[in-house]
Amino acid sequence: MAIISTAGLSRTFTTKSGPVHAVRGIDLTVEPGEILGFLGPNGAGKTTTLRMLTTLLPPTGGAATVAGHDLLRDPAGVRTRIGYVAQAGGVDPQETVRDELVLQGRLYHLPQAEAAARAEELADVLGLTGLLHRRTAALSGGQRRRLDLALGLTHRPAVLFLDEPTTGLDPGSRADLWDLVRRLRDTYGTTVFLTTHYLDEADALADRIVVVDEGVVVAEGTPAALKERYAGAPDATLQDAFLAITGRGPAPADTTPVAV
Repeated sequence: MAIISTAGLSRTFTTKSGPVHAVRGIDLTVEPGEILGFLGPNGAGKTTTLRMLTTLLPPTGGAATVAGHDLLRDPAGVRTRIGYVAQAGGVDPQETVRDELVLQGRLYHLPQAEAAARAEELADVLGLTGLLHRRTAALSGGQRRRLDLALGLTHRPAVLFLDEPTTGLDPGSRADLWDLVRRLRDTYGTTVFLTTHYLDEADALADRIVVVDEGVVVAEGTPAALKERYAGAPDATLQDAFLAITGRGPAPADTTPVAV
C-alpha cells in the first residue's frame, strides 16, 4: 500500500489580477521505503505541492493520504507521521545541540527522559555526539544540516520531506548527507520525499523521479529509465533528460560553499 497517494491534488491562489492555478492536479504514489526525487523548473508547482503534503498549505481540490492519514480530514494525524526539513533551519543560535534535540522531543510529547535518550541516539546516528554541548550558532553548514535532519527524525517519522537539503554545502558535506539519507532508508525503512535543483543529487539518491511542470506530472520513472526514454543515449545525464522533458532547466541552486 502506498505511503503517499494523491489524486487531482490542486491549489489555486486568488489574486487581484485573477486566480493563479499553481498546482492543477497532481496524481502520484510513493511506496514505503522509497526515496522519491520530486523535480521541476521554477513555477512548476513543486514547492506548493510539498507545502500541501506537509499540511502547511490546504489544497483547494483533489485528495491525498500521507502515512495512512487523510490530508484534508486529518492534517494533525499527518503531522504525527512525517518529518520536514526545510531549506532554512529554525534553531535558536543560543541553544546547544542537545537542548534543541530534547526540546523537539518534548514538543512531540516524549517524556523528559525519553527525549534525552532520543537526543543521544540521534546524535550517535548523525555524527553529532561530540557537538551536543556546542551552541548551534557555532556549527558549520554541514553540521547544521545534520542537526536539521536529527530534528526532523525525533519522533521516528514514517515519511521524511527534504526540501533542497544540500543547497550551499560543499561537495564533501553533500556526499556525507547523501550517505545519511541512504542509511535512513536502509536502516529504518524511512520513506524520503526529496526536492532538489541538483540533478546529479536526484540521480544519485532517488529510486524514482517525478517531474512536474505547469502544475501537473509530466514524467516519472527511475533515473535510468528517464535518461533512456527522453535523452536516448547510454551516457546521457539526468540534465539531458530533464531539458528534453520540460524544455528548460531547473532553477539555479545557490552554490556558495559553506564552511565545514
